[in-house]
Amino acid sequence: MRLLSVNVSPPREVARGRKTVMTGIFKEPVAGRVVLRKLNLDGDGQADLVNHGGVHRAVYAYPIENYDHWRRELGRHDFGFGQFGENFTVEGMTEDAVCIGDVFRVGGALMEVSQPRPPCFKLGIKMDMPGFPKLFLASGRVGFYMRVLEQGEVGAGDEIELVGRDPERMAVREASHLLFFDQENLEDARRALRVRALSPGWRAWFEERLIEASTTDERGTSTTKRGEEQG
Repeated sequence: MRLLSVNVSPPREVARGRKTVMTGIFKEPVAGRVVLRKLNLDGDGQADLVNHGGVHRAVYAYPIENYDHWRRELGRHDFGFGQFGENFTVEGMTEDAVCIGDVFRVGGALMEVSQPRPPCFKLGIKMDMPGFPKLFLASGRVGFYMRVLEQGEVGAGDEIELVGRDPERMAVREASHLLFFDQENLEDARRALRVRALSPGWRAWFEERLIEASTTDERGTSTTKRGEEQG
């Protein structure tokens, strides 16, 4: 596994129809080494701190293997590093291979995978394709966020070493599919909640799903009992 490119960008205004929005999705490769801190890389920034950034989403990584898929799928050959808004363009770290809770050493930093990336409309702006976020999510090729356990310098060409795994081994693609496309799968929702490293936001979504299912089941049971009593 290898870090191919480190990409950063401060937030900037871009046009969206007749309006403008602030976004940090237009990442550009950095020459040399960069300090990775608890909240982000030096020189990087996020415009929407509710849905991006923070301790549990300090770094966004995207596998280079997906670039070839999107070139074929979209018939485009204009992609450069940072095309999908990622901080790290990585090699050998596909969504099927990387699991929530995996801990990686890269350069002088130590990082832990916290969640898949749910795309927002700003990815459509970056790709000049308003419908792209839906394609992106459905493909399962979403990349992943990481929290920083140890700060340090990183740079293109660094080897990436896996140094720890969560026992549940829930792959990034599996977690993304579970949340967005497999809402009836309560068993794996419980399994996801056993992953210690899962970010608080995703944990809350799965907890809410189980609470709703329990409430629905209780209502159904109560209705059945009333029917039996009346019969």
